[in-house]
Amino acid sequence: MTTSDCPSLERHFRGHKDTVTALAFNPALQQLASCSLDNSLMLWNFHKTVRAFRFLGHTDGVLDLTFSPSGHLVASASRDRSVRLWVPSAVRGTSGEFRAHTGSVRSVHFSPDGHQLVTSSDDKSIKLWSVARRRFVSTLLGHSNWVRCSRFSPDGNAVASCADDKSIKLFDPRSGQCTHTFHESKGHAFNVEWHPSGTCIGAALSNNVARIYDVRALKVVQHYCSHEGPVNRVAFHPSGNYLLTASQDATMKVLDLLEGRPIFTLQGHEGAITSVAFSPSGEYFASSGVDNQVFVWKTNFDIEDWQSALGEETAGLNETVAELNSPVKCKVDARTALKELQQPDQVITTVSQPLEDRNSNTENHKSGLHGDNKMANEKDCNCHNTFAAERNLQNETINLLKGTVELLEQRMSLLEEKLANLSAK
Repeated sequence: MTTSDCPSLERHFRGHKDTVTALAFNPALQQLASCSLDNSLMLWNFHKTVRAFRFLGHTDGVLDLTFSPSGHLVASASRDRSVRLWVPSAVRGTSGEFRAHTGSVRSVHFSPDGHQLVTSSDDKSIKLWSVARRRFVSTLLGHSNWVRCSRFSPDGNAVASCADDKSIKLFDPRSGQCTHTFHESKGHAFNVEWHPSGTCIGAALSNNVARIYDVRALKVVQHYCSHEGPVNRVAFHPSGNYLLTASQDATMKVLDLLEGRPIFTLQGHEGAITSVAFSPSGEYFASSGVDNQVFVWKTNFDIEDWQSALGEETAGLNETVAELNSPVKCKVDARTALKELQQPDQVITTVSQPLEDRNSNTENHKSGLHGDNKMANEKDCNCHNTFAAERNLQNETINLLKGTVELLEQRMSLLEEKLANLSAK
């Protein structure tokens, strides 16, 4: 194993004023979004000449965010009990808000076709929403404590969730029924993510463990006790061959799922690591922590292996148990290099501009939140309604940009007049 095969730190972003809670790569562009307990979202560009954007609108900490499959929208979930839809390209932070739950909203995730959102909350419920209408669709019930996370499967036919009741559940989003429950005896899961093949789910557990469950055989197939603190997040590499874990012990681990063992230990953050995410190609991954920072890493390992694996169906994983003292191929500590990078990034702050709700008044919206059966049974049109929300948001953005250009032209005219007057004198 050479140094060039080990992950390496590529970019370092500073701008948040509190713990960074979640990360998401734009599937269409070279952008990374982050959210924080400082009530904001930030959009980071990989081009060093382009400034970062801060989006303000939530009134309490933002706990999760996700890009739509097209990359045109970002959804965020907050302690303020709301979910917001944002246009990441909007200069003035155009967003639409709806009140989603009666408790803090812990997670939000788009369906693979972009038609729906799934949210989970401290109110012990999971809810499905229509993106085009920003309307409630149905509730998935079964958990008896705070629901930490819920995620659509890659084909959209299942939802996986985890809660403080020490259970991980599988739901059918069409019928709303729970199809299976995995029970944990020693800890609860903070996060669940689907394997790219849709055959397994990975879970980050409070008892310092990461586990992989086979949803066909309905059993644990891999168990990794590789951390000295609770595991906060997991992320699958797009090839499906690797799992990245983030822990309270201030380290990340790269797990080789084919060999069934940890291969890299990564350090860089000062304190607990709260989130990790791979880019769509798998060439990069990002991490965030309680130190308010965001790092972007170059993957480097087994490039030929994962590039050839993309798009291929991954075979079932072998059953594995890896203990805390399992050896790793390489340890990467980026803290020394970070001492030279102390200046925060330049940021443009944008305050949310509310959108007009063209589909309903307040009373209709409230009835939808309480389970209006008529609305719950309505089916979205395959194409038109799916992108209606995006088109509305984009039209608002275009109008805002036109207004900005007009203001700039007026300022240029004033400057030209002043210069002409000075020349005349």
